[in-house]
Amino acid sequence: MAAAKLGSVRIVIAEDSVLLREGLVRLLRESGAEVLAAVSNKDELLAAVHEHSPEMVLTDVRMPPGFSNEGLRAAEKIRAQYPHIGILVLSQYVELTYATDLLAGASAPGAGGLGYLLKDRIARLEEMTDALERIHAGGVVLDPEVVSAAFSKPRSNPLETLTPRERDVLGLMAEGRTNAAIAQALFLSAGAVEKNISSIFTKMGLAPTQDDHRRVLAVLAWMKA
Repeated sequence: MAAAKLGSVRIVIAEDSVLLREGLVRLLRESGAEVLAAVSNKDELLAAVHEHSPEMVLTDVRMPPGFSNEGLRAAEKIRAQYPHIGILVLSQYVELTYATDLLAGASAPGAGGLGYLLKDRIARLEEMTDALERIHAGGVVLDPEVVSAAFSKPRSNPLETLTPRERDVLGLMAEGRTNAAIAQALFLSAGAVEKNISSIFTKMGLAPTQDDHRRVLAVLAWMKA
């Protein structure tokens, strides 16, 4: 069951809609999470993070007073001050710039996981808890619609040199899928997945390093292209 996945992860929620905020609290508690605070704006979110020291933050992109990108900017500030905290940002629409901005800090050594999902996923409890589970484990999760929109953008070298199979693999990497999950989705062997990922890194000029998360860097480079 999805409810067992989250265990007792400690989380702070930021959402200006009362109904949605209360719904998130109920769903996450049913999934086993410990909701430390549920707030409605950027300032309250920052104060709650400072007070409660959560393991994860779930925030809407748009919040009072401007209803533009207050939640995203709060997430970036939290990332700078508390890099170990996992962050899931929810958005009503596909906004590639916001997703790219969020991922910009994802490759820092020891950083917590990051995610960007559309609010439609909230209604699918297993999808949301699975995303939170992967973020809590330090992974990066992008909504499939964000991945699809990013692939529809005009590409420039070196990304246009990727084969169709490599594009499929990179798309699933962007969704936060493990090598095993990619192999299952594409009906490939583990070795074939590793070969494709290695080729992607080579074509993007991402040399082996202990300091950077190459999977994140590959996704970020692809989205910025």
